[in-house]
Amino acid sequence: MNKIAAIVTMAATLPALADVKVNDSLSIGGYAAASYRTTDPDPGAATDKFDLDAAKAIFTGNFKPVTGVLSLYYQPGAPSDVTVLDAFATVDVGGGTSVTVGKFLSYMGYEAFDIPNMSQITYANGDFLAPIPGYHSGIRLDFGDKDNAAGIALVDSVYSGPNYLKGDGELKHNAGLEAFYSYKGIKDVTLWFGIAHDTEGNVVHKKESITIYDAWLSYDISKEASLGLEFCAKDGGPGDKGNNWLVYYGYKFDAKWSSAFRLSGEKLTNGPGFVKYTVSPSYKVNDNFFFRAELSYQDYSKFSADSATFLGFQTVLKF
Repeated sequence: MNKIAAIVTMAATLPALADVKVNDSLSIGGYAAASYRTTDPDPGAATDKFDLDAAKAIFTGNFKPVTGVLSLYYQPGAPSDVTVLDAFATVDVGGGTSVTVGKFLSYMGYEAFDIPNMSQITYANGDFLAPIPGYHSGIRLDFGDKDNAAGIALVDSVYSGPNYLKGDGELKHNAGLEAFYSYKGIKDVTLWFGIAHDTEGNVVHKKESITIYDAWLSYDISKEASLGLEFCAKDGGPGDKGNNWLVYYGYKFDAKWSSAFRLSGEKLTNGPGFVKYTVSPSYKVNDNFFFRAELSYQDYSKFSADSATFLGFQTVLKF
């Protein structure tokens, strides 16, 4: 059995729990997701994909005041079959403050990285600008209380070219910095502000430094309805400067059925852009297995295609 088959088999055979407790110190979680997707550009020929989207196994060790997290991740087309994705230790130093060292996910972005936490199949933006970073290694300091949270991180890189699953692995010639602040003092509202900066030379074949500003808001309108807004601006020099935005509305029809409705856009300065319309209903069989569909339409400007229609169907198993 190959490595990814082992991960998927383990996900399918473990008990149907959100987090499997091995003992008082160790627990295991994760997910596997697969989909059928078709994209039809105009003009252009339609393409499709029928494959596993990703599989992830997460191991968490709790040795107070230290928590350690290690995850194994598979994604078709990634540089390696199985990637060590999360690999960090967090020390609780008291007073709502913690220090984390290792490999971890960027602070930035309203939409989730892990598939079970997403509300639709595709991301709102990223075709041209790709402003939301992925994983990198470093050290970060986080603080939180009832209404406030903040963090700052020194990392090997914010961006690392085409491989968003890791940083560039060095600080000698360049470095990355991230910071955020969020406020929850307004009932049912979260306000979030973040900034990230890559010093010159962190991205292969690119001399310019990169700075992004990200701000988002979430509002639980009721038990059934939620609203999300995000605006992100990126300045990475010529050909890598612009902004994107999204408006999200989610609604739970009942215990099983829900849907996401999203309007988003992306625009490169003096370059192509698009507006994207998305509807994504989902059906929950139980807490560990659900189906999701998505229909999206992108209206392009200054691009080789005038528009593109996406249709996808996805199954997600989590444990």
